[in-house]
Amino acid sequence: IPPDLSSNHVHDHVRVGDNLRVKAPSGHFHIDPDASVPVVLIGGGIGITPMMSMLRWCVANQPQRLVHFYYGLRNSDEHAFKAQLEELAASHPALRLHVVYSRPTSADLVGRDYQHAGHVDVELLLRTLPHGRHQFYVCGPPAMMQTLVPALAEWGVPVADIHYEAFGPASVKLPGVESSPMPVVIGVEVKFQRSGRTLTWDGKDASLLDFAERHGIEVESGCRSGGCGSCETRLLQGTVQYEHEPDHDVAAGHCLLCVGRPAASLVLEA
Repeated sequence: IPPDLSSNHVHDHVRVGDNLRVKAPSGHFHIDPDASVPVVLIGGGIGITPMMSMLRWCVANQPQRLVHFYYGLRNSDEHAFKAQLEELAASHPALRLHVVYSRPTSADLVGRDYQHAGHVDVELLLRTLPHGRHQFYVCGPPAMMQTLVPALAEWGVPVADIHYEAFGPASVKLPGVESSPMPVVIGVEVKFQRSGRTLTWDGKDASLLDFAERHGIEVESGCRSGGCGSCETRLLQGTVQYEHEPDHDVAAGHCLLCVGRPAASLVLEA
């Protein structure tokens, strides 16, 4: 989808009285309500969006809970929620705001527009977080997810205290957490019943979603990382395998195409 196509369509064409198809929130990426544990919210780029939701919930429901908020981006040209964050930090003493610019412009001032130069990494957290247990929540682009999340575990943060949502097709591997390598299966048939297509899985694609799209079969999709459930499809026959357990709770008799591969011949409703 070209940039801005979806949002522009909503602004320019959706009117009062139009029918829209919506889905309820899903997945496991939500804040632990235990107010006794300080929370660390880390957002990169537009991965700040779920962090803002968690922050607003804490401010409204647990105003005394310590919240350390880290926001990494390039510079003020991309600084979303700037006024809102500054207002919340000024009015809520329990909020510690850390804005990190990797490429500040000549007009950006440290202390006014941002607090740190560089990236949100473990070294920064070591310098700025107090000693003790924290619950970490991370959402950002693949480069952040692939480096920061494993680094938290290597630092010694218990895996149970590390919560993350990959923005885009990020692959996050935590040290000490074993994954189950998927057996290589090639040459099995995959039938897309509604589309009337039967194709042979050749193993060239990372997922059934990529496989379908390569052959011109339209499938609804969203995050492409097993979190949103947009690509959930009824599995009429066969078995789908996952290298990592999806974050989305897959309904019985269904599968997620974006992170699944065939373990045998398949018949899919798509």
